[in-house]
Amino acid sequence: MREPEPRSSLGQALREGVAEARHRELAIEHLLFHALSFVERHHPGLIDHLEASLPGLGDHADDDTKDDEAVRAIARRFLDGLRRAEGR
Repeated sequence: MREPEPRSSLGQALREGVAEARHRELAIEHLLFHALSFVERHHPGLIDHLEASLPGLGDHADDDTKDDEAVRAIARRFLDGLRRAEGR
C-alpha cells in the first residue's frame, strides 16, 4: 500500500532522506556480507572471531533509544546469515 504524499517540502525532504539512508544501508550490508563471505572462505575462523567480539559491541546513542542488546542481536543475525551462506 502506498503512503500518502507529504504535505510539505520538509516532509518530502525527510521522506527522501529516509529512503536514501535505507538504500545506503542495503547496499553496504550487501557488499559487507559478500566481502566477509569471501574472506571466511579463504581464512576460516573469521566468523568465529567476529562473534567473539560482540560483547564489546554497543549502541553509541545517549538518549532513551540506546539499546546495546538490539545492536548485538542484529550483528548475531548477520553472522548467522554468513554461517548459513557458508553451509555451517
